[in-house]
Amino acid sequence: MVIRVPSASLIGVDAHKVDVEVHLGRGLPGFEIVGLPEGAVRESRVRVCAALAQSGFDMPPRHVILNLAPADMRKRGSHFDLAIAAGILASCGLVFDTELQSTLLVGELSLTGELRPVTGLLPMLRCAQKEGLGRAIIPLDQLAEASLVRGMDVFGAADLRSAIAFLTGESSLPRACGEQALENERPDADMAEVAGQLLGKRALEVAAAGQHDVLFVGPPGAGKTMLAKRLPGILPPPTREERLEIATIASAAGLPIPTSRPFRAPHHTSSGVALVGGGDPIRPGEVTLAHGGVLFLDELPEFNRTALESLRTVMEAGEVHIVRAHERALMPARCIIVGAMNPCPCGYAGDPNHRCHCAPGRAEAYRARISGPLLDRFDLRVWLSSVSLEELDRAPAGEPSASIRARVIRARDRAQARGDLEEGRRPSNTARLLAKHLTELRPSARQLLENASNRLGLSMRSVGRVLRVARTIAHLAESDHIEVPHLAEALRFRGDFLRDAKTDTDTLPKQAPSHQSQNI
Repeated sequence: MVIRVPSASLIGVDAHKVDVEVHLGRGLPGFEIVGLPEGAVRESRVRVCAALAQSGFDMPPRHVILNLAPADMRKRGSHFDLAIAAGILASCGLVFDTELQSTLLVGELSLTGELRPVTGLLPMLRCAQKEGLGRAIIPLDQLAEASLVRGMDVFGAADLRSAIAFLTGESSLPRACGEQALENERPDADMAEVAGQLLGKRALEVAAAGQHDVLFVGPPGAGKTMLAKRLPGILPPPTREERLEIATIASAAGLPIPTSRPFRAPHHTSSGVALVGGGDPIRPGEVTLAHGGVLFLDELPEFNRTALESLRTVMEAGEVHIVRAHERALMPARCIIVGAMNPCPCGYAGDPNHRCHCAPGRAEAYRARISGPLLDRFDLRVWLSSVSLEELDRAPAGEPSASIRARVIRARDRAQARGDLEEGRRPSNTARLLAKHLTELRPSARQLLENASNRLGLSMRSVGRVLRVARTIAHLAESDHIEVPHLAEALRFRGDFLRDAKTDTDTLPKQAPSHQSQNI
């Protein structure tokens, strides 16, 4: 007789169903595992045998054959321990087979029989739910994490003995209840603390309303990092599905479940695999860990060129496809990417308060580290000048994040009602939206766009991104049409001052770039 116990295996941020099949064969006592098990899975026989003995159960004096189906998929991790132990006991008649067929068993066993937390619990629970399983037994320490999954009875067990007693009906187990909510605002990072930099704050408001990527350029200390850290606080509260996606990704990566929208700021020495994901086994990268939040890339030109270029397709599609010889993974990556950089190696090109000390041509070579195709994917490009103490004294009190977030929510609601955004995310059909936005232009705004496109040499992708930003600005202004001021502001944010700048670093703008909206 073959006993089947449901379990799951993690690939990327998704889990796939695995059946733990147990057969007691004839011959000398032994324990054999097949089905492409890797190191941690093969070692489970040692942990399971010790845990059974410490829990008062005897290993059957038979040849135990264990198959992990499907056999052509690699099995990784220590979370199969509980399913293997329960399958062996069911083969001996100590647990009813019917109790196991509809129950997901996940957990690592210690040598004393205690259940330890595992990585990727939420993806496994969601996979079991899709497969029609009605309940699950997991480590007790992860019961709060499992409360995010609705429509499934999830029970927490402290050890193997209590899990088996629950399966045989001898005792009960604590049940997951309630739901962990994500906060939306970081109490230590409010936009009201930012004095001055009105254009930078306006750019973040537009970015939050339309899910646009932003590039800040300016001298050291201008406030680029300070602004970026306050972007999550003005994003709309996540929907329940978004909360579950964010938590699932964190669970798959072995990270604590976040209590707010994610803000990831990897170091500039990060590799391409660290940014977009991959490796063996496939793991999510920073752009996936920032899903639903913000990915902040400080000192953008210092990143490896290959790593930066790997972001190009991600910024366009909002997801990552990782393909390997034996497996593939699709991971979500819908986040707002905020880049920050200095205009030159010394950082002071174009700053009226400091002199640039870079050799001729060095600043231009530094800016050229950001390729044209990558730069083209940043919808908003903002020059941030340094702020003096006198300007700080004259600056009005900053607007709190809660007020800005209220406008962002109203703009997103309008965009979603009009079909400009899909569930508040990036547009799903750029060509369709481009044609739609063109028809919404007033004649004067269309003439402005044609003049700007001819003078600046905008590609169709650039025109589409300008219209997307203009449409977002119109939503913030609660306008049904794209007017000339909306389009002019979008063109202003499209400043290509990095590419237009010559070798002479003094040609960089000392104020926010606005030449696109002048004399057109």
